[in-house]
Amino acid sequence: MSILYVLIPLALLILGAAVWAFFWAVGSGQFDDLDTPAVRILMDDDKAPKKGNDE
Repeated sequence: MSILYVLIPLALLILGAAVWAFFWAVGSGQFDDLDTPAVRILMDDDKAPKKGNDE
């Protein structure tokens, strides 16, 4: 029973750190654009590959 005096404040401390990390990530723009990086690999490049001298 006395372990609850340690575990409850420890759980609240970890919860507070997780909430702080979430709000820090939102504030620093980590969740601004979630779609473009996933689709960027499917987009074609505009530049043609360079040809070498071994033709």
